[in-house]
Order: sequence, then structure tokens, then C-alpha cells
Amino acid sequence: MTVEHGRTADGPAGTADPPVSSTADTVDLRLPGGAPDGGGEGPARDADPPAAGRERAAGAHGLPVGSTGGAPDAESAPGPAPGRELLGDIAAWGPAAVRAGSFRLLPVRAERDLPLLARWLGDPAAAGLRDVRDRAGTPPPADPVEAAARRLSARRGGDGRDVPCLGLLDGVPMSYWEIYRADLAPLARHYPTRPHDTGIRLLLGTADRGRGLGSALLRAVSGLVLDNRPSCTRVVGEPDLRDTPSVAAFLRADFRFSAEVDLPGRRAAVLIRDRSPHGPR
Repeated sequence: MTVEHGRTADGPAGTADPPVSSTADTVDLRLPGGAPDGGGEGPARDADPPAAGRERAAGAHGLPVGSTGGAPDAESAPGPAPGRELLGDIAAWGPAAVRAGSFRLLPVRAERDLPLLARWLGDPAAAGLRDVRDRAGTPPPADPVEAAARRLSARRGGDGRDVPCLGLLDGVPMSYWEIYRADLAPLARHYPTRPHDTGIRLLLGTADRGRGLGSALLRAVSGLVLDNRPSCTRVVGEPDLRDTPSVAAFLRADFRFSAEVDLPGRRAAVLIRDRSPHGPR
């Protein structure tokens, strides 16, 4: 699963958009009937993934299986964490309850997470996210480890506008996320943006595809963004338009279809979840 928002730091200066209704830029999108839940999940399957090794995986990330607590000690080192200046402290956002368990985001540490991410990004089902190009439009390397390393370096080495994260379900890494300031990203050149628009991209780990988790996780993470970033009024997705399961998962997660845009190497659907005028979101 994959996305970007507004007048950007690298685009022309402009004034804030005039007030519009929450659905003023909505476009109808028809999907084939029965499109499966997305998230780069691939073909659906009935059985849950085997549990072997889950305790080991959780321990490697500083959390016991079933943990719903805060960030592990390894993330508590002195100094500002990447992303705090522009996105807030994602590690402190806390858990969100989903039907499969307790979910939380953990900013990636390359020395700990690169082998896992290289395996996930090297899978053919990850093509939609792997093909998202950098600001210069450069295609990713063919080698999955090199591609994952370059992807993490570009995001972690910036000013905090784009933060790669692991998604942990009951303490076990099971998905990869990119949380970014869409109003400061290249996507902002392609559709009407608003200040503090926040984009999300999702790739499910290989063991958790086909379980129908995509829309539930997208709803949970977009909710975490809106709950923890009061200045953000919209969360944005940008899956490849050809990736029907991913587009369907966003739509099931309270996003609406806004536009089709041409991005380097692909045509994307711009999908938006608005902050509700009623209640905290």
C-alpha cells in the first residue's frame, strides 16, 4: 500500500485555501465488486500466520508480546527524535485498539530493522510501495537490501518531515509505515493541499497479508495522526491506482477518493480522511 499535500517548501508560495466543504473535492470511484481488503496483502487466505518466533521478534524491539505500553528504553536516548519538529513524537503516540490486538507505531532504527524491511520490501507484493521514488524521481535499486537502506537513509536523514515506522501488533513487528508531511512533499504539487496535511503509506509484512487487516490499520493510524496532531485536519493516502485492494482498503478506512494524479513512475489515487466536525477527530 502506498501516498503525498498543499503549497510546499519546494513549490510556489501561496495562500491558504478558502473554506470548502469536506467533500468539495471528492470524485466518484467505482471498484470491482468484492475487492479484497488491501495493504499490499496479496491473495486472501483463511489461516492466521504461525506464531513461532513472535516472542523473539517482540523482544528484539524492546516489547514483550501483548505489550500495550510506551516506547521501549532503546528509543529513550537523549536528544530530539527524528520527526518531532514537524510531526511530533510518534514514539509517544501510544497504542490503538484494533480487532486483532493492540497496535502502535515505533520509529525505525536501521541497525535493528534493516534485515526485516529488506525482506518485506523485496517481496513482489511490495512493488506498489517500493516503486515510490525519491524527490529527484530516481528509481529504487534492484537489490532489496540496498533499496531498503537507501529508503531509510533518505527519510531518517532529513529534517523530520518523513518518518519511517514499524507497526507493532501486541509487540510484534508486522507492518512498515511512512508518516510524512504531505503538504511539504512532492505530491503537494499535484492537488489542492492544506497546511499540516499528513500522508501515510503502508506495507504489511509477509506473514500478515491476506488477513483483512489493511483497512483496520489504516483507520487506526489515521486516527492516531488526527488525535496527536491537532493542527492536522486531513490524512492523505496515495496508493497506485492499479492496486485495487489498497485503494479499497483506504476507502473502507473512512477515506474518500479525491483525485487521480501522475507521479514519477506511476499514476496514483489521492485519498483523504477528513477530521470530523463532531468530536475529537
